[in-house]
Amino acid sequence: MWQPTPSYPDPSVKSLRPSFDKYRLTLAAVERLATGLRWAEGPVWFGDGRFLLVSDIPNNRIVRWDEETGQLSNYRAPSNYANGHIRDRQGRLVSCEHGGRRVTRTEHDGSITVLVDGYDGKRLNSPNDLVVKSDDTVWFTDPPFGLLGDYEGNRAPQELPSNLYRFDPATGRTTVVEDSIEGPNGLAFSPDEQILYVVESRSAPRRILAYDVVDGMRLIRRRVLIDAGPQGTPDGFRIDEDGNLWCGWGMGSPELDGVLVHNPAGEPIGRIALPERCANLCFGGRRRNRLFMAASQSIYALYVNTRGATWP
Repeated sequence: MWQPTPSYPDPSVKSLRPSFDKYRLTLAAVERLATGLRWAEGPVWFGDGRFLLVSDIPNNRIVRWDEETGQLSNYRAPSNYANGHIRDRQGRLVSCEHGGRRVTRTEHDGSITVLVDGYDGKRLNSPNDLVVKSDDTVWFTDPPFGLLGDYEGNRAPQELPSNLYRFDPATGRTTVVEDSIEGPNGLAFSPDEQILYVVESRSAPRRILAYDVVDGMRLIRRRVLIDAGPQGTPDGFRIDEDGNLWCGWGMGSPELDGVLVHNPAGEPIGRIALPERCANLCFGGRRRNRLFMAASQSIYALYVNTRGATWP
């Protein structure tokens, strides 16, 4: 049962190393903005409209939380079981759809453009999460999770391996940049875009991998940055301006539910405890210093003393 803290500092925000202390705000606490979802995923912030979009995958909808009113409403329903979202450099919404088995872009007039729905003559599986690089290319993961049943997508045969793709909107070309990740999930670039981090969610134990990015389009030097251990379940994550990884975490033990923060060396430095497993998160607010967390049935927020990374 969620209960807000009656005093400051919030005991649910914990430093695991002294280096995290500077990111904590003594007079800020975790807030629950909304609840009543079935499985919250893929938060994305629209600063120009002061609202947050979050996927509610089993309910086949995208919900909208308005900062000014605090109200939750439907943004798109049905949503083709949309999962991860990001905005491109023109401010357009780019989305992964389990049901549509595609990556789409919502134009400024509200129309939807299909960016990618297949590769090598076969349908994608169920695009999961994505990031837009500063050169406008869209990098996305394509595990089969949305094909496994009718709860978060549509049950169907898997036609392609679980690849990590790069889509170039300038040429319309889609390429496989990595084909050996077991269940690729959340992904993010370092602030200088020289490293790509990817969650490997079907390995045992689960891991967050790191790759060097060559020429802006190739990956080399695969390595394990974070070993989640026997009970850890990293999902989606974002990077702050100092290169720290703020990772949605949980499942296995209630004491792990929430957000785990790692420094660029992969060392855990901080934790935000939540009463629900956190699937994904994003930075937003006027200064990009408010962390929005999509956690199972609810949406939480916390002001922090850092900002989400932006493109170089």
